Amino acid sequence: MKRKLTGMVLLVVLTGWQLAAQDSRGLTLDEAVRLSLQNSKQLKGSQARIEEATAALREAVEKKLPDAGVSGAYLRVNNPNLSLKSSNNGGSGGSGGNQGPIKVNQALYGMLNASLPIYQGGKIRYGIESARYLEQAARLDADADRDQVIQNTIEAFANLYKARKAVDLVKEDLEQARQRVRDFTNLEQNGLLARNDLLKAELQASNTELALLDADNNWKLANVNMDLLLGLPEQTLLEPDSASLAALPQEKPLDEYVLASQTSRKDRASLDLRRKAAETGVKSTRSDYLPGFKLTGGYIAADIPNLLTITNAVNIGVGVSYNLGSLWKTRARLEQAQARARQVSISESLLDDQIRLQVSQAYLNWLSSRKKIDVYAKAVEQATENYRITRNKHENNLATTADLLDADVAQLQANLNYVFAKADAVVAYNKLLEVAGIIDQYNTIKPQSTQTNQ
Repeated sequence: MKRKLTGMVLLVVLTGWQLAAQDSRGLTLDEAVRLSLQNSKQLKGSQARIEEATAALREAVEKKLPDAGVSGAYLRVNNPNLSLKSSNNGGSGGSGGNQGPIKVNQALYGMLNASLPIYQGGKIRYGIESARYLEQAARLDADADRDQVIQNTIEAFANLYKARKAVDLVKEDLEQARQRVRDFTNLEQNGLLARNDLLKAELQASNTELALLDADNNWKLANVNMDLLLGLPEQTLLEPDSASLAALPQEKPLDEYVLASQTSRKDRASLDLRRKAAETGVKSTRSDYLPGFKLTGGYIAADIPNLLTITNAVNIGVGVSYNLGSLWKTRARLEQAQARARQVSISESLLDDQIRLQVSQAYLNWLSSRKKIDVYAKAVEQATENYRITRNKHENNLATTADLLDADVAQLQANLNYVFAKADAVVAYNKLLEVAGIIDQYNTIKPQSTQTNQ
């Protein structure tokens, strides 16, 4: 019985291990970007806005098509008194006197009317032009959202990488702290170390365990965030590929990125199209001052028993319409349209200033992040050497335990800073490409570069 129970437990454990292994997968930055673009809810919303703008354009074009309407009715009436009167040219004595009353108790009629706009003061043409600008602007907005999704994915991947590395480094430091406690315990039992020094080592090991708990929580949260971003099940454990964040590009002059932003920023191009749409709206409002012409046609049929029958009554002609109220009502609408056009133009100028500021700020952050890597790489070497020297001194009773523990903390912090700096540099570079409007034009995920200190 014990064997069966043991076998069942072993089977459950193995099955659970297999399921856990199925839920774990490696992840490169390229793959993360591809999945986020496929499953982004933000981009799906952008696509819906494009479809809305495209439908609005079709609606504006369809206003050029003819309008047609059919109407008809069957009526019951209350036997009205009707009489047809006629007169003869020959005076009162002829046969053409008053006829008797006609009884009518129902009527049936139908009409078909059609009209084709010929000229509406340019309102239809301007409406199509404005809708086309807005449809193009919606597509550019979607492209800008795509750039933002790429940048958000890169930042999330970097956070995932930093959280994973933090767990690994803290685990390594915890193992070192526990080994130190074991060594100090042996020394204390042999009377070679003060009890207080052992307690300090144990306290640092406990603090490192707490730091590991925080690091593990951050790792799990970053993992869930990445799963949601990529459209994966939340239970999927992701192992970020460190090679995706290993390379850094060469520096380029700031002017290159500023120039690129002037021609490649999608939001700027979108706002330019919206300005053109607003200016077209001004022209459309002015067309209210002009008359409209339509080609009209129709067909009428009627049947009033005992009185009248109409068939084959076809008509065609040209209709003219002009709203006299537009002479005093259009001015206010025209001023509103002109004000909207000025607002968009001012917003475009403000955006130009913001873009230059964003590019300059991102460029300085990029330069700073490169320098930080070099500084932290040197700090790692210094902290490692400092810990080695302090440990040797402590073993020879030339340094206190507090000095040794401080050197250990400094070494851990230096390693964390260096790992974080490399990931932050990739994020900063791609942020520069995003604000310059070129993040999706080149292979920016793994740029060709010189290798930094590893």
